[in-house]
Amino acid sequence: MLITLTPFAQSRLFPRQRRVNSIQDITPDQFVAHLNEHQPDRVIDGYASFCKLHVHLNWTTTRCLTIPINDDNRHLLRSGYEARNKDELPVLTRWFEGLLAPVAAYLVVILYSRAQLEKEGERIAGDWGIVGCLATDEPAEIPMAPITMMRNALGVAEGGSDVPLDRAAYQRSVRYWEQHANWRGTIPA
Repeated sequence: MLITLTPFAQSRLFPRQRRVNSIQDITPDQFVAHLNEHQPDRVIDGYASFCKLHVHLNWTTTRCLTIPINDDNRHLLRSGYEARNKDELPVLTRWFEGLLAPVAAYLVVILYSRAQLEKEGERIAGDWGIVGCLATDEPAEIPMAPITMMRNALGVAEGGSDVPLDRAAYQRSVRYWEQHANWRGTIPA
């Protein structure tokens, strides 16, 4: 099984302007090579048959994707309308500023099959393409954000995957994301 990095994931996981909440210590090529050379500790079925999640012990200093919301940090939450790329409509998002998450114990790599990526207009040389990576403290998936589930249900034309909304999964996602938020930061000078 050959894994490749999609342009969508490369821009999010390895942005041109380095961020402390992106993949650390390695280049995109080194990341892909590691995934192809090391078996995952665990494989999890994704939200659709074309999606798999490969769980690896974190071999980098990449930090956790989310931070639990509590009374001491709630005042650091920010929000705004953003699109993941120039072709998508902006949606309301929220994040922490001024907090630094701990180094993650695991990297959960999100893979889509070649056939699904072709359906979405992305050609890859490998069998599976990386579309994301979750940095977590547990060897498990972080629930997909509710807006991502909705975008997926809207279809490929809106940046989704044509997977219908699963009401129970959506409710689980809301419960998680009511209590957690992503965070942002810059590399200290």
